[in-house]
Amino acid sequence: MINNIDYHEIIECIACALDAKDPSTAVHSERVSDMSLVVCRFLDLSEKETEEIHIAAHLHDIGKIGISDAVLNKKGKLNDEEWEEMKCHPEIGAGILAKSKQLRDLKDIVLCHHERYDGSGYPLGRKGEEIPYGARVIAICDSIDAMISDRTYREAHSFSYCYEEIKSNLGSMYDPEIGKIVLANWNDIIMAANKKMIS
Repeated sequence: MINNIDYHEIIECIACALDAKDPSTAVHSERVSDMSLVVCRFLDLSEKETEEIHIAAHLHDIGKIGISDAVLNKKGKLNDEEWEEMKCHPEIGAGILAKSKQLRDLKDIVLCHHERYDGSGYPLGRKGEEIPYGARVIAICDSIDAMISDRTYREAHSFSYCYEEIKSNLGSMYDPEIGKIVLANWNDIIMAANKKMIS
């Protein structure tokens, strides 16, 4: 288990790197981490597993450091070539974490946070329980924050729209059991993201 001193030092360094590359990425990761922590508590996970998922959520987009500025900061939707580059960020992130004795156990969570429960995600096409449990938690929180945030090509969606999207994609994009817990505790989870959005 990573102790609190290591956690804060590592997160502070990485947050600075993300801010330098793309300020919105660091803020997004913080909100996803906050939501993931709340979800883990409702799932009644152990302290160790909760801590690992919380940290992995904070680091899930660290691989975007390896994505070109032209793609990462593009105003508008990505074309096919740009999207293929963007899809490399989970593997880049896992490679970064693999270099750390403290964080290498989290690399598979980061690697798989864009996998889908039905196997249609990336980069490996894993499905169901082949996907690390922490990655399944983060996938839902990542989607929530993406939907409720402004993008250059669209305005933020409403919380009610987001709720229905999560509900309609249980068993396809998202782990249905984790998703049901998220929906059952929706207000508490949204509050965790909303605090960072208004702070």
